[in-house]
Amino acid sequence: MAFHISSDHTGQPAEISLFGHPRGLAVLFFTEMWERFSYYGMRALLVYYMIKHLMFTQAQASQIYGLYTGLVYLTPLFGGILADRAWGQRRTVILGAVLMAIGHFLMAVESLFFPALLFLILGN
Repeated sequence: MAFHISSDHTGQPAEISLFGHPRGLAVLFFTEMWERFSYYGMRALLVYYMIKHLMFTQAQASQIYGLYTGLVYLTPLFGGILADRAWGQRRTVILGAVLMAIGHFLMAVESLFFPALLFLILGN
């Protein structure tokens, strides 16, 4: 059976599990999966989009891409600190997902390219 409800020594339900794992693990998996999908999808197309559509030079596009990539790897450190000390894990993950969604939607508007990247970086 996929779902299993364990009970403590009093017979009260203690935790619902999914395939033998805590339910929170499924939430973590899907959150991480969509975050990585967002990052690697953006990474694959970002330089091409900047050169062919926004008409940046190769050097400009590469510098922006490098800065974007570096900040995507750096900012989760600060997100973890905020989650642990201020907002809590759940709120921080939800806020990150919302910021990343906003960033992807902003990518549809050329003039909002840099704010879109900023939302993606902060959401990550």
